[in-house]
Amino acid sequence: MDCLRAEAYILPQLRQHLSSTLFYHGLHHTLDVVEQALSLAEAEGITDAAELTLLRTAALYHDAGFLTTYQGHEVAGCELARQVLPRFGYTPPQIELIAELVLATRMPQNPGTRHLARILCDADLDYLGRPDFWPISQTLYDELTLRGLMTDETAWLQLQVDFLSSHRYWTSTATARRETQKLARLAEVRQQLAQF
Repeated sequence: MDCLRAEAYILPQLRQHLSSTLFYHGLHHTLDVVEQALSLAEAEGITDAAELTLLRTAALYHDAGFLTTYQGHEVAGCELARQVLPRFGYTPPQIELIAELVLATRMPQNPGTRHLARILCDADLDYLGRPDFWPISQTLYDELTLRGLMTDETAWLQLQVDFLSSHRYWTSTATARRETQKLARLAEVRQQLAQF
C-alpha cells in the first residue's frame, strides 16, 4: 500500500479538476481533513502504521467524488478509489475499508463503532468547534446558494441551528477539543437568527 503514490495521484486531480465554485469542498478542505484526521488518530492512540495509512488515504479520497458529481459524491469517490488504488498496491479488503470510511461521512454521519470511521467523521466536521467556523461556514453557504440549494440567509441560519443542535462528535478527543466552542457557535447562530 503506497499512500504517497495514491496521494501524488489524487492531489493534482483535485487541484486541477475540482470546480472553482466548490468554495467549501475544495482542495483546502481535503487537506484540512487529512491534517485533522491524523491529529485525532494520534490523540486517540492509533499507532498501527497500516491503520494510519488507510485513514490518511480515506481522508484524501473522501471528497474526490466531487470531481464528477455534487450529489452522491461519496459513492463516486468510492468508485474512484476502487479504480485507482489497486495500482498503488491496495488490496480489495483495504479498498473496501477505505470506502466504508468515506461512506461514513455522508450526512447524517453514521460511522458505527469503527474507530477509524469515527475519527474521519470528526475530522470532516472539525471546523464546527474551531475559531474559523464563521468564515468556513460562509464558504458552504456560498457554495450551496450558487447551486440553488439554499434560498436565503434566514433559511441558512435555521439549517445551521438544526445541524449544530443535532451534530455530535464521535471521539472523546474531538468532543474535548471542539464541543464547547461548537455550542458557543450554536448560541451565536441562534442569536443571529433571532435578529431576522
